[in-house]
Amino acid sequence: MNHLRLEIICWSCLLIAMAVSTEAASVWKLPTAQMVYEDLEKCRQESLEEDAPTLRCLVKKLGLWTDESGYNARRIAKIFAGHNQMEELMLVVEHCNRMEQDTSHLDDWAFLAYRCATSGQFGHWVKDFMSPKEVER
Repeated sequence: MNHLRLEIICWSCLLIAMAVSTEAASVWKLPTAQMVYEDLEKCRQESLEEDAPTLRCLVKKLGLWTDESGYNARRIAKIFAGHNQMEELMLVVEHCNRMEQDTSHLDDWAFLAYRCATSGQFGHWVKDFMSPKEVER
């Protein structure tokens, strides 16, 4: 009887672990410029055109931000993997995320960390990514 109970517990744990890892792996997808523009428009309306709340809304919708840990540097680096500087980009994003971290003012944290990270080469990559040539209207 104890052997059966232990086996059921083991199988239950295995199934839970598989479900959690499958869900986490399949949820996030690389955003396209079109997705960004669509989500940006929704966020502008929701946040009454204010910059910091609009940005935080957008990066949350895109799966690039959580209120607990800020920007997800790995996901951001995956978007710009074609530039072959993923490690450097992750370091910049993580540095700016830590430097501007303020859990009592989440919109400001998101906005200031974004400004910090995009003040250099990464800012040019973001502009190129968002250029109208990639968006079908």
